[in-house]
Amino acid sequence: MKLFLAKSAGFCFGVKRAMDMALEATKKYPKDLYTLGPLIHNPQAVKFLEQLGIKVKNRIENIPKGTVIFRSHGVSLRDLKKAKEKRLHIIDATCPIVKKAQFFAKFLYRHGYTVLIVGDPHHPEVEAIQSDIKDGVEVVEDVEGVQRLGPWEKLGIIAQTTQSFNPFKEIVTISLEKAKEVRVFNTICHATTIRQKEAVEIAKKVECMIVIGGYNSGNTQRLAAICREIQPYTYHIETAKEFSPKWLTRREKIGLTAGASTPLWIIKEVEERIKTLKSRNN
Repeated sequence: MKLFLAKSAGFCFGVKRAMDMALEATKKYPKDLYTLGPLIHNPQAVKFLEQLGIKVKNRIENIPKGTVIFRSHGVSLRDLKKAKEKRLHIIDATCPIVKKAQFFAKFLYRHGYTVLIVGDPHHPEVEAIQSDIKDGVEVVEDVEGVQRLGPWEKLGIIAQTTQSFNPFKEIVTISLEKAKEVRVFNTICHATTIRQKEAVEIAKKVECMIVIGGYNSGNTQRLAAICREIQPYTYHIETAKEFSPKWLTRREKIGLTAGASTPLWIIKEVEERIKTLKSRNN
């Protein structure tokens, strides 16, 4: 058996930074330590942090006192204001690349552009970006979405940082026909692009593709969808125990990649399970 593991699999810069900040916070603020929503989109990592004393609260109103960590996806203006009013100690773990997307959205809005965000309207990153703009903002996930909108005089386009480049490019192309003036900032994280390209290259040469990461992770879901277009035998799993031995039947080339919120220990566990199952079959 030959196992192909993507070099980029696992934590991206923003997620690693958020996790490091959370771990450091457990040393400095061992009591009354919270995250507003899950710090990252990986249930196993969130459970690990809970065992260290970091409690998850989905509403700022449910945090009575102490320290709150704002997750890597960013925070709405409303929640930021509430946290300050409650005099909570704030640790801002928002990814710098997400902050860049927030900056460009506000820049476009201030200069009179309708802001079009390409992304998931229910994702916390997109919700945080929207909160910076009072009105004049649209969110689309796909080409069909943008076709229903417009026309515009001035349109400014940004992307959720974990979006795929090709769909983003298609939406930009269609928007050029619907607006007199279009300004585009490509806010897709470079690490996301590299991760997706690596996954595509591996999926092309294997007989089975495994994508590891939280089921609630948008970037992991996109990785699985991209791989599945190339290799139909693509499976999205969260943990090693979900890996089925039957996936190895008559297959010698196995590909592995993981979302940006997937801890290294989970990737290693999956890798070891595959090797153990294969040795038993032999």
